[in-house]
Amino acid sequence: MQSLETIIRASSRALVIGVGGGGDVVGALATARFLEFCGLEFVLGGLSWERSVYDPIPGPRKLCETRQVRSLHPFAWMANAESQTDTAVFFAESKMAAALGQEILLVDINGGAQGVVDGLEAALTHLRCDFLVGIDVGGDSLAEGHETGLRSPLADSIMLAAFAELEKRGQRALWGVFGYGSDGELSTEEIERALSRIGAAGGLLGAWALTPTVATELARIIETVPTEASAIPVECFAGAWGERKIRGGERTVKLTPLTTLTFFMSPTIVFETLSAPARAVHASANLEQANATLHHLGIKTELDLEREKYRKADADR
Repeated sequence: MQSLETIIRASSRALVIGVGGGGDVVGALATARFLEFCGLEFVLGGLSWERSVYDPIPGPRKLCETRQVRSLHPFAWMANAESQTDTAVFFAESKMAAALGQEILLVDINGGAQGVVDGLEAALTHLRCDFLVGIDVGGDSLAEGHETGLRSPLADSIMLAAFAELEKRGQRALWGVFGYGSDGELSTEEIERALSRIGAAGGLLGAWALTPTVATELARIIETVPTEASAIPVECFAGAWGERKIRGGERTVKLTPLTTLTFFMSPTIVFETLSAPARAVHASANLEQANATLHHLGIKTELDLEREKYRKADADR
């Protein structure tokens, strides 16, 4: 039977990726520090997809749309403090690189789940990492696909499908949810029900919470790496309570000390037990194919929302 401490003891160097893009890299740092406390080295990572409030061009950036990155693979590159899009938008990972003084991996999901698998395999080899960890801030990766509040299933489903495939190939892998409910998509009740189903299937492997040291570091990081969802657990650690409007007032999040937890799971069991979206995009070879597959399930994605917003802004100009 797998358990969190067993997996950690078998590992020496982790690649810890914020799987939802944008500020998820901040939540990933909380787990990276936990693994460091356990004696592991780590490399942080995220996606080449910024929220539209920072990068209005829809979708994730491709390698040809970037400056100052170090390519490991067409779908996996290293960002530094100067890395940016070709329209001069700095990635959250670039700001994290500046804050930590080290390169951060950027994963491009334009190649669909298959491209992510290939990119991550190359990155793991190049970075000498024997442990792959994905961190979803908010918990919407635990969606079955029918939830009314679901707004950003595309990136999560592609990344989860890739993680499950890599675990199937023998890669030691872990899936984590930090700050559950803090992105205002799935309700805390929906996430708790999902966690119970994963536990019943033997896929809940452990949990860890913020400490004063890590919460202080995240608070400092958030001053330069913009994020709403990853900031909620830090505020709750300091006593925030009640409800909060985020995303320009479009969503409501519950403020509770439980958001300071990170729950760790088997990617394969999350994939097989819960995620119809991830199973649907498993064979995708590009982003458009993955997006169309989710449409067949009746799911609207963050890419659709960004394109609508971009068209509207263009029409208003």
